[in-house]
Amino acid sequence: MVPDDRRRAALLGLFNPASVAVVGASDDTAKWGHWLGVGALRGAGRRAVYLVNPNRSVILGQKTYARVVDLPEAPDLVVLAVPAPRLVAAVDDALAGGARALIAIAAGLSETGAPGAKIEQDLVARVREKGAVLLGPNCLGLSDVSAGLHLTSNDLPPGPVGLISQSGNLALELGALAEEQGIGFDRFVSVGNQADLEIADLLGVVAEARGVRALAVYGEDWRQGRRFLDEAAKLVRAGTPVVLLTVGAGPAAARAALSHTGALATAPAVMQAACRAAGIHLVRTPGEMVDRLQFLAFRSPPRGPRLAIVADGGGHGALAAEEAEHEGLEVPPLSAPAREALARIARGSTENPVDLAGAGEGDVHNFVRILRELERDDGVDAVLLSGYFGGYHVYGPAMAAAELETAAAMARWADHPGRTLVVHSMHRSSSSKALVRLREGHVPVYHRVEQAVGALAGAFRTLERRDSPMPAALPDPAPPLSSCGYMAARGLVAAAGIPLVPASLTKTAEEAVAQAELVGFPVVLKAAFLLHKSDAGGVILGLQDAEAVRAAFRDLRKRLGEGPVSVEAQAADGGVELLVGVRQDPRFGPIAMVGLGGVYAEVLDDVALNLAPVDSSDALAMLRRLRGRALLEGARGGVPLDLESASAALAALSRVAAAHPELEAVEVNPLRVYQKGVVALDARVVLVEPHRFGHPDAPPSPAPHP
Repeated sequence: MVPDDRRRAALLGLFNPASVAVVGASDDTAKWGHWLGVGALRGAGRRAVYLVNPNRSVILGQKTYARVVDLPEAPDLVVLAVPAPRLVAAVDDALAGGARALIAIAAGLSETGAPGAKIEQDLVARVREKGAVLLGPNCLGLSDVSAGLHLTSNDLPPGPVGLISQSGNLALELGALAEEQGIGFDRFVSVGNQADLEIADLLGVVAEARGVRALAVYGEDWRQGRRFLDEAAKLVRAGTPVVLLTVGAGPAAARAALSHTGALATAPAVMQAACRAAGIHLVRTPGEMVDRLQFLAFRSPPRGPRLAIVADGGGHGALAAEEAEHEGLEVPPLSAPAREALARIARGSTENPVDLAGAGEGDVHNFVRILRELERDDGVDAVLLSGYFGGYHVYGPAMAAAELETAAAMARWADHPGRTLVVHSMHRSSSSKALVRLREGHVPVYHRVEQAVGALAGAFRTLERRDSPMPAALPDPAPPLSSCGYMAARGLVAAAGIPLVPASLTKTAEEAVAQAELVGFPVVLKAAFLLHKSDAGGVILGLQDAEAVRAAFRDLRKRLGEGPVSVEAQAADGGVELLVGVRQDPRFGPIAMVGLGGVYAEVLDDVALNLAPVDSSDALAMLRRLRGRALLEGARGGVPLDLESASAALAALSRVAAAHPELEAVEVNPLRVYQKGVVALDARVVLVEPHRFGHPDAPPSPAPHP
């Protein structure tokens, strides 16, 4: 095994190599070998550049070598612009020539099926044996503006963002959108199939580039999802925002039919929980990603959710206010002193939103005067300017000059700790020098109000996780469970320290009666051999005497067939029922979940998720994210319930489950929460299928029950 320090050195060689070789260099302007050769030669003043092609002696006016082994020195970086059938030979030649880092552009390998995947695996084994690294294949290459390194087919606009993308075309779209908003990328990496280097490997090295102030990631395949979250969380806590765009919002990988937890912990919900735990900004579209980056690359999140809106028309102000409240921001009334001061400037309302009502065209400098007055209001965390600003230049040279001066003054005002300004303009920045000046001063400018509000709200929502602890490390695995039966599930829950109602398995009606008399009436009978007992009518409550137990036992056998029946003490009435569980996610490992409803959990769909294991404080925060949390806190004169015990139970179950990677799901449903204490009324476990999650020896999961 090659030491990590050699791999680290090879990785760094990707971004500021002393020498670069382009294999497959070409004079044909329609080929990758041409684009990459031209790009490499742009950095010839900073590093040695070698062109490699066995069929030509001169390409792009440069001497050409037949093979990498023929070069006068071992190259730090080799770019392989050859088709898939020639890639193996090209990799072998590059490694023989002493290359430390390789970029494979070719498509047609693992994305085409098993034979291509096998070729990739063999290539990676060769590369790692030599202590080198491989980027790709099926990638767009990389670029580093600060290092003068241009090894892609297309240039991206320069700017303060680092970009890691699994898709080359999506990176190009992000480049076009970013250029429209006056931002760009300092260091860019296209990872393609991630045969060797994965996104998690590249986060830190991309973010550490001198010109990078925020990091953008597009990913589809999360082979080391937990490691990705850990690396991203380190960057977030060091002050580098991470914005993620991903796909995979389809059905969850878990076999939802066997577990309420699997049904409720869907792929989108798990991704949201994972990003929340790491402090990552999760966005849904390329446009939203660029909107967020324009803000985060230059501005810290607002200190709070209270937004002052200033518009030069009532319509824009009303729309902005409605959008802000929809996004979870507050639009509070301004203080009396602020309203008095604003009344000397604005011609319309001095409430919030503030309506200038013509005060802008009367004197464009009023915009910055408004900002200075709002600064005095301690109830304002951020300001949104919405409407016409950026278009006053059309009214003549004097107005244009005043608008440009005002833009510069607004940028100076915003360049101060604790001040947050976002501008929504109905005009395009390409035709407005004032808007260009704002962006040059690092004031975010958007052309639709929902963009401006969304970027501001998204930045604020993620702020609450920035100073939180890192995602919890997974514990060492415990001895694996060999059974997924009902009593095994109860034993796991008991081992977590969660109290359960007393229960015993019985095989005959008379055994059931004897156990009921031992436990004490009333009792509950359960068809313990069913996973979803309530759904199948396998739970009979309120049995008050021996004859009722006999009748219930016979009824269960008649309707549901042979199998052990559990006789259990009936829990005290009252309280609120929760579902608590943990599911093994194929990307991010164990995910803790809590929801309201007991048997109605899937109907209500009121759940909160987090990476497992969680501690009691995280578990309490999950409970407080539930829409129905008021039921737990004593709504409408009710008695507050024991959230501390409920949080402790969830945390304990998450710790135990995280130590059992052979479990696909474990859940307590319901967990009844009382004014004092909790009790588990049912438990179930589902074992991972042998071929999933890297546990080839895991026992098979049970077949679904009727």
